Amino acid sequence: MVKRSSTAATSIAPPSNRLLAALPPDDYARLAVALQTIPLKLKTPIHKPDETIEFVYFPAGGFASVLTVLKDGSMVEVATIGREGMVGISAMLNGNQTSPSLAMVQGESEACYRMPIGVFRAEMERRGPFHHLLTRYAQALLGVIMQSTACNAVHTVEQRLARWLLTAHDRMGTNAFPLTQEFVAMMLGVARPTVTVVAGTLQKARLITYQRGTVTIVDRKKLEAASCECYRTCNDLMNSVTSDRKKGRASAS
Repeated sequence: MVKRSSTAATSIAPPSNRLLAALPPDDYARLAVALQTIPLKLKTPIHKPDETIEFVYFPAGGFASVLTVLKDGSMVEVATIGREGMVGISAMLNGNQTSPSLAMVQGESEACYRMPIGVFRAEMERRGPFHHLLTRYAQALLGVIMQSTACNAVHTVEQRLARWLLTAHDRMGTNAFPLTQEFVAMMLGVARPTVTVVAGTLQKARLITYQRGTVTIVDRKKLEAASCECYRTCNDLMNSVTSDRKKGRASAS
């Protein structure tokens, strides 16, 4: 499990997580005293299947992958969550005490805001701006998962890899980041030899370079052209959650 840091969330203002930053100042100030700021280390599990949810997480950078684990132990990514969202959305369901999936850090970050589940549920029960914002986020995340399901069914592996690399690039904020063939195969639901071929295609086109477990985005514009419509659709869904903060706050008041 992720180790707790002694750094207080109240020392970071405004918060780097977009959901927390979209809250009215008084609402964030009330929550900040209960938040803990922790690092996200690569490959660290945040939630495990059927494990009791004790905390929800608001990344301030990097990203976590939400993975469906099958009976044979194989895994497929169903969502990528960075500073635009929250890890542990199933905690919104009344009476839900456990995680249905595996959430694992795939992009490191020095900071993530961790909220005790009791604080999260109490704030949701207030039915104020936090509840309104998280409800909108849950709806957007469901839309992203539905779009991803369609994407996996009809778009090529090359398009899906380009889309995922763009998504990771957005969240990491750096052109180079760790990426193993094993994870790409898991994320795309394909065999590792297929990953080698597809990554090689993008590399030959000079969109990326890939060596020693590190991918580097070389031509972002061309990578967007190589991706499918789903990248922009999913971005629009997530941006809609916090794009109109004044309107969102007014409707919640």
